Amino acid sequence: MATVIDLRRIDDPRDSIHRTVEALARGCVVGIPTETVYGLAADALNPMAVERLAALKCRQSNTPMALAVRGSQVIEDFAWDWTALARRLARRCMPGPLTLVVSCESEFSVAHRLPDNIKPLIFGPYQAIGFRVVSHPVIAQLHQYLRGPLVLTSANLTGEAPVTSGEDVARQFGEQVPLVLDDGGTRYGGASTVIRVIGQRYEILRTGVIEPEAMNALTKPMIVIVCTGNTCRSPMAEALLRDRLTRAGGGLENVLVLSAGVAAHEGALASAQAVDVMDRRGLDLSAHASRSLSDAILNQADLILTMTRGHRAAIIAAWPELASQVHTLRRDGGDITDPVGAPLEVYEACADQIDRELEMWIEQWRSDFLPIEASGSMRSTSQAEEHPGRGSGPSAEESR
Repeated sequence: MATVIDLRRIDDPRDSIHRTVEALARGCVVGIPTETVYGLAADALNPMAVERLAALKCRQSNTPMALAVRGSQVIEDFAWDWTALARRLARRCMPGPLTLVVSCESEFSVAHRLPDNIKPLIFGPYQAIGFRVVSHPVIAQLHQYLRGPLVLTSANLTGEAPVTSGEDVARQFGEQVPLVLDDGGTRYGGASTVIRVIGQRYEILRTGVIEPEAMNALTKPMIVIVCTGNTCRSPMAEALLRDRLTRAGGGLENVLVLSAGVAAHEGALASAQAVDVMDRRGLDLSAHASRSLSDAILNQADLILTMTRGHRAAIIAAWPELASQVHTLRRDGGDITDPVGAPLEVYEACADQIDRELEMWIEQWRSDFLPIEASGSMRSTSQAEEHPGRGSGPSAEESR
């Protein structure tokens, strides 16, 4: 019979984590909690362990299993040249209840360093692999000690309902899974949503915790425009850009636009002059409330446009990993001068300058951001479970 460790009844889980790591290193399959359902895990660098896991689940090479990795940056090592859409979904949904299926066919992909006999068990058609970054402290701790990723599947027998307790894992698999970590009910109690990304298009292989409507919102690109106080320049730029994108159409109207300030006070109104200048152009700034630039905003952003070189430098100093995403609005690298306290005609000139610069960005965004759409063959959960493995990544049953 399996050893079941109830994590809710121990003060320090470190010993349990170490026992789990040792079991994985010996080639055992272990039962672990996730935020979706309970899973079975094996060390992806241990061919016998992965084959043992596939046998437990009766998986064949046409029903690939998912890889659980420590963070979305690891997926980039596997996908190598993954697209803006895949990167956006990873940034916004990971860690979380998403299985992201992306191509790993590049000769530089880390996937090619995996043992040869496990590749057929994780690669789907088009050389695609499904990735999870699980939002659960147990798996986060396991990743600290593991040499590589985990192969992870749902802890249920084929055709059975998902498992949401460690005791159920032990009952179903017995001593074939010698160690099970039980952390009580899972956060969502349902399977992850499985998304396959091809270029700038996506396909929902299985609807799970993230509903299609929410997924549609999560795939939309976001542009953040930054000035100092978020009361003059960036609010005008936000209004002007939204108007330009709406008029441009062709999908650009779906791009999200937000403005913020590097030294903004939350909730301040746009300056009266900025409101007047936009009103003359048929744009309404009366409801604008300033916001401060934050991790939450930047984690959603595909592109950050700053009014000055100083703003750009300040952002890169605080968030150096975003350097490639931060640009001055002026494509020549110059500054948009702050009109604060100046007469209305200075605001008018500032708005004209901003608008001219925005116009020059529009065509580039057509190639950078579009098309963003779901493919025509979206499948429901029931369909995916009925035909596991028909797709370009892990089956619905495997991709918790």
